[in-house]
Amino acid sequence: MDLRFTPEESAFRAEVRSFFRTEIPAEIRAKVSEGRPLARADYVTSQRILNARGWAVPHWPREWGGQDWDPIRRYIFMEELMQAAVPLPQQFNCFMLGPVIAAFGSEAQKERFLGRAANLDDWWCQGFSEPGAGSDLASLKTRARRDGDQYVVDGQKTWTTLGQHADWIFCLVRTDPEAKKQRGISFLLINMTSPGVSLRPIITIDGRHEVNEVFFDSVRVPAENLVGEENRGWDYAKFLLANERTGIARIGLTKERIARIKRLAREVPAGAGTMWDEADFRARVASLEIELKALEITQMRVVAAQAKRDAARPDPASSILKIKGSELQQAATELLLELAGPLGLPAPRGGLPNDPEALSWESFAAPTYLNARKVTIYGGSNEIQRNVIAKAILGL
Repeated sequence: MDLRFTPEESAFRAEVRSFFRTEIPAEIRAKVSEGRPLARADYVTSQRILNARGWAVPHWPREWGGQDWDPIRRYIFMEELMQAAVPLPQQFNCFMLGPVIAAFGSEAQKERFLGRAANLDDWWCQGFSEPGAGSDLASLKTRARRDGDQYVVDGQKTWTTLGQHADWIFCLVRTDPEAKKQRGISFLLINMTSPGVSLRPIITIDGRHEVNEVFFDSVRVPAENLVGEENRGWDYAKFLLANERTGIARIGLTKERIARIKRLAREVPAGAGTMWDEADFRARVASLEIELKALEITQMRVVAAQAKRDAARPDPASSILKIKGSELQQAATELLLELAGPLGLPAPRGGLPNDPEALSWESFAAPTYLNARKVTIYGGSNEIQRNVIAKAILGL
């Protein structure tokens, strides 16, 4: 497939590339590139710089801060952003909740939430998974009972990413326990400061606090915080997850990591030379690049098809991007860990020291590798994505 761009598209690429490398603080981009943990302030600073330029949510409708770019420009923007190691605009605000509210929310919800989400004035987290409802999300048991002009919510969510920073959580809740499990679910917006909401951290295998458990104990939520229609939440969740899966491919991120691998390999000693002198290592890097180019071609096919599809019915080929993209992300972190060698041993119990800035890049190779194990699971596990492909694409 021809991956060449028009002169206008190439000029756009040069514009965004220059902006990312000159306007986003270099110290924030270095943290992203090296796998160092980002503070809440780093995310906020970066996103507000983008939002001031009108680039935090370019894929949203123009009336709510979007740019009305065609799919090619959206693709170029995201690829250059990741290759420049700029923090992604907050995923839950910009790529999950925002498009759902823009497509299915009331006018009051759009006015209230979208601008604040784009500027990260409100930080959102996702309340989908539960202890007994991960890959089989429709088995969720968190219940919302209608009581006048409120819902009363009881239950538990888990693996709530960056919930410790969140002001709000968007939740799938069961509003009709008698209906078929996909048909009795609603999409509810809940303030994290509501009485009865509590959060407990989960320390992950990389020693960091990234995910959480969230508990709801008779939490009262205004009925006006219901998105769309009651018991239609599964439809909105499928719309959200398809958008999430397309982003999970993260081709630009893997390109940035490959470039870094090549640079570091020329510096890391091995035998009488460097790791880059090792033919086997170079062959593995080349194999990763070839697979990434094939995925990029698939991504471009999906992008080209987007302009012809109903936006409310995302391309099921996003599942292909999710599967292969996540596998290649993991492969890149494995090569980085190999480069780190013994200096990349996992962090001691309790995580990294309080002053991570003093540590070399090798110290973050193992946490990055371990953290990347999740990408074949979240957003719908790769096993589930193969089922989606079998049904929606192959017709099995």
